Amino acid sequence: MPPFDPRLAETYPAVIGCDEVGRGALCGPVMVAAVWFEPAAIQPGLLGRLDDSKRLKAAEREALTPLIRAQARVAVAAGSRALVDRINVRAATLDAMRRAVLALGLDAPVWVDGRDPVPGLALPGRAVIGGDRLVPQIAAASIVAKTLRDTLMRRLAGRYPDYGWASNVGYGTRTHLAGLASRGRSPHHRLSFTRAYDIRTSSAGPTEP
Repeated sequence: MPPFDPRLAETYPAVIGCDEVGRGALCGPVMVAAVWFEPAAIQPGLLGRLDDSKRLKAAEREALTPLIRAQARVAVAAGSRALVDRINVRAATLDAMRRAVLALGLDAPVWVDGRDPVPGLALPGRAVIGGDRLVPQIAAASIVAKTLRDTLMRRLAGRYPDYGWASNVGYGTRTHLAGLASRGRSPHHRLSFTRAYDIRTSSAGPTEP
């Protein structure tokens, strides 16, 4: 059952919600969305459909994303594969969150799913564990970020068909690992995640020490 009751809309805070998708993937960017809206001002039918993106079917996420964009202020940013490798995935995620929040240009508290508040902001911040089921703006951010990242990875699957990205969107499924074992890394694979997929062939390129 979706966690947000439209009858309680006025009790939900008017904050910037921020969430990421792709932090645990073996390739591609970390995608971040920052979303702001007044819960009592958006359509009750939309508020009542928001949820953690992982709990929604792809078709529902894809239907909700344009509705969120139409009724809320939305900004997105990505931590590229190169950035993840250079500064680590946690730092790349927080950097993308900072950029997404700044792109909104709003003076509002920033609530983030997880344990880490966004650094480098003059705005008040808060980390909310399980926030995508507690804060509607965080839920909306998780839906937008996942829809955008999944779309990107499925487009890349047409150019790199050996890894099963059309279905696993870059996560370490058996099909993905088999593709890595037989073909080595693509330019989109994270070098710093080498140990996660245990590639040691010459075609895999350099590995982390």
